[in-house]
Amino acid sequence: MACMKLGSKSDAFQRQGQAWFCTTGLPSDIVVEVGEMSFHLHKFPLLSRSGVLERRIAEASKEGDDKCLIQISDLPGGDKTFELVAKFCYGVKLELTASNVVYIRCAAEHLEMTEEYGEGNLISQTETFFNQVVLKSWKDSIKALQSCDEVLEYADELNITKKCIESLAMRASTDPNLFGWPVVEHGGPMQSPGGSVLWNGISTGARPKHTSSDWWYEDASMLSFPLFKRLITVMDSRGIREDIIAGSLTYYTRKHLPGLKRRRGGPESSGRFSTPLGSGNVLSEEEQKNLIGEIQELLRMQKGLVPTKFFVDMLRIAKILKASPDCIANLEKRIGMQLDQAALEDLVMPSFSHTMETLYDVDSVQRILDHFLGTDQIMPGGVGSPCSSVDDGNLIGSPQSITPMTAVAKLIDGYLAEVAPDVNLKLPKFQALAASVPEYARLLDDGLYRAIDIYLKHHPWLAETERENLCRLLDCQKLSLEACTHAAQNERLPLRIIVQVLFFEQLQLRTSVAGCFLVSDNLDGGSRQLRSGGFVGGSTEGGGGGGWATAVRENQVLKVGMDSMRMRVCELEKECSNMRQEIEKLGKTTKGGGSASNGGGSKTWENVSKKLGFGFKLKSHQMCSAQEGSVSKSNNENVKIEKLKDVKERRGKHKKASSISSER
Repeated sequence: MACMKLGSKSDAFQRQGQAWFCTTGLPSDIVVEVGEMSFHLHKFPLLSRSGVLERRIAEASKEGDDKCLIQISDLPGGDKTFELVAKFCYGVKLELTASNVVYIRCAAEHLEMTEEYGEGNLISQTETFFNQVVLKSWKDSIKALQSCDEVLEYADELNITKKCIESLAMRASTDPNLFGWPVVEHGGPMQSPGGSVLWNGISTGARPKHTSSDWWYEDASMLSFPLFKRLITVMDSRGIREDIIAGSLTYYTRKHLPGLKRRRGGPESSGRFSTPLGSGNVLSEEEQKNLIGEIQELLRMQKGLVPTKFFVDMLRIAKILKASPDCIANLEKRIGMQLDQAALEDLVMPSFSHTMETLYDVDSVQRILDHFLGTDQIMPGGVGSPCSSVDDGNLIGSPQSITPMTAVAKLIDGYLAEVAPDVNLKLPKFQALAASVPEYARLLDDGLYRAIDIYLKHHPWLAETERENLCRLLDCQKLSLEACTHAAQNERLPLRIIVQVLFFEQLQLRTSVAGCFLVSDNLDGGSRQLRSGGFVGGSTEGGGGGGWATAVRENQVLKVGMDSMRMRVCELEKECSNMRQEIEKLGKTTKGGGSASNGGGSKTWENVSKKLGFGFKLKSHQMCSAQEGSVSKSNNENVKIEKLKDVKERRGKHKKASSISSER
């Protein structure tokens, strides 16, 4: 009893090196070794509280040793936990916390510290504290669950892990804004039943801030992945929204994969997808590979649930870490599902191959595109369908939102332009990627033309047949006037492509001018009908007012288009007239030198080309042909012949200047 009285003070325990001593005035009669630490204690306080220690002391006493030695190697929590257990046996009041209650509870169970060996024993006290204090607090439940990692086997047997996870899942699935009192304690101020913020128990009248659905991401990310996975699984079974679950998975991944932290500043780096720097323990390469695979399994295969940039970043890290082919293929498939939501910078991935054949991983982008084309992304009748038309670079009859296929076509054309300068990029790879996009997906071929032009510029050694095969991907009818003008002067293009460009450029201008006059005639007739009170194709009953307003708006739009086209025709006429005057003046200056010979004619034409420029010459010809096309069909054919002759003269030897002047 004297020992119990003296031992009731916590300062009776003193540590000397790797040993603890109980200074009660009585010599110790038992040594308990836990790990590398030894405890010099007394038999009576221990055997009166623990069934295991009672049996071990009885066994040691039979051997006749005055000072028995007991070794405990598998105690949950180790020597630090046994220190607290020993103090409890001596009557020292323990300070239970959310961080140590799990260790003490498991150790008490292991030592059989039940009510049979004393009322209010350690098992009952820790169980009461855990159920009535820890499980009613979010923060305490997180701390208790973290401590379960080191004693997971014991914690699972006692259902401690399950209780913590169920408590956390219940609180995460509850909207904290529905309650006046705080449901969770994650750094927020206390509130009164009326909802106002409390300061020292006094209502301030201030209203608390609205809590978003991602308030628990940071706390949950502090768990080890096995426990985090179990928590997410229970949350999912409780019906928490899929986007919230996906957000927590991306948050956890970005926190524990160092490679993802370096890519910040994108659209998703703000809001709930942002991750604090310097948080979380650094995982080994093997653990990072396992984490990538596990996260993929938890994320559902659903488009738009997670930003495409997140999967692209994971794919980069998976290739750096040399993850399994199945892991990389799964990531490429996920990116392909939502390729229309990707940005150009996402696809420009360096090649991590040992051979380093190319600077960029074109093969991966090809597989991603194939996955996209394999999904049901094509929307018939929308933008990108064959019925869409192009006029002067503007879309005719296109809806306000483009289809995923059209967005991907634009994305791939931009990617081709980015990788085209790579001199190691082989023509078959470049051509295969460009040809994978369906023809109808490109509303304009300007992006593809730009990519091909860059590729030809950085690969000047290509043969003529290879250039022609590559340029066959272009649809000259889908080039804007600006692209046509550039292509007509592009010496890197094959001659056959330039001829096609000139032909369709002339045809496009002719169609535009003819459409202008057709619109003008229709406007004149429609205006007379509107002024007379008639409404063609509409009903004057019920919705007649709406039909009239629509007709008036359409009339105004057509008038603006007609005026714009008329001004353009006038400009074309002036440029064509100035062109002819310049040619006549230059022709007169050469007459003083006598009769024009073959060489003299060539020299005259060279002077014309140098002064006016080949591009201006072509543009003037197309303007003249556009004007003459609205007057006479025979004149249009003559202009077409002149165009072809001009091209041949630029590629080969020049014709005589006199014959060209007579044709004009």
